Amino acid sequence: MSPARPRPRSYDPARTRAAVLAQFGHVRDAVRTLTPEQLALPTRLGEWTVRDLVAHFGMALMVVDRLLAQPEPARQDGRLLDWPSAVGADAPALADAARRRAEQHPDLDAHLAEVERTFTAHLDTQPADRLLPTNAGVLPLADYLVTRTVELVVHTDDLNAAVPGLAVPCDRQALATATRLLADTLAAKAPGGATEVRIPPYAVVQCLEGPRHTRGTPPNVVETDPLTWIRLATGRLTWKDAVAEAKVSARGERADLGELLPLLS
Repeated sequence: MSPARPRPRSYDPARTRAAVLAQFGHVRDAVRTLTPEQLALPTRLGEWTVRDLVAHFGMALMVVDRLLAQPEPARQDGRLLDWPSAVGADAPALADAARRRAEQHPDLDAHLAEVERTFTAHLDTQPADRLLPTNAGVLPLADYLVTRTVELVVHTDDLNAAVPGLAVPCDRQALATATRLLADTLAAKAPGGATEVRIPPYAVVQCLEGPRHTRGTPPNVVETDPLTWIRLATGRLTWKDAVAEAKVSARGERADLGELLPLLS
């Protein structure tokens, strides 16, 4: 018998919206402090500069506006957990678009302010169940906003890594939502109950086929912190390096997740 897929997690649309706007606000505050020299720094995203990365933050919200401008599909045919596997197909186009956006908007603070105004105005007029034709199929607006927390938290970490001394905070709700979505993606990718993955304080999921544990201490346990988990899930950190650097605790014969990561492809 095939292992049952985990039940979809529900997210409160109002809290998700607040988390997206809070994280975007943290980024905007940081962008105002960046010098031209810092904006020209390289990032860990290939040829992207910090300026390109900042422009991409705007694009993470602008895509919602673009999808809302399209005719509403008749029915939902995608799942929220399909989104991580659909991200990679857009990566080359996103890099080019971010570079063009950065060139078109030399005043990045003003650009992000306008993006936020337009995004907020659109959300104020649209119901949470409004369907969008996304890269992961047709999804409700409320579900697609959950993916924006991943985009913003992941790229906030990229920004902090690129600029020495910068410490843009992660909104607690945004970090929690991103962590849970990526944890649930792992459970859907490798369904089962043989291994328990703990990411305190936000998520606990079970994965991998094998004997299901129901009582006491599980024989196979993986534990890490939210940012380390997000870096693993998005390919910013390899499983081997995370274990070697003691950023992950992995106990048991079925506690090696290396072949399942990253989740964003």
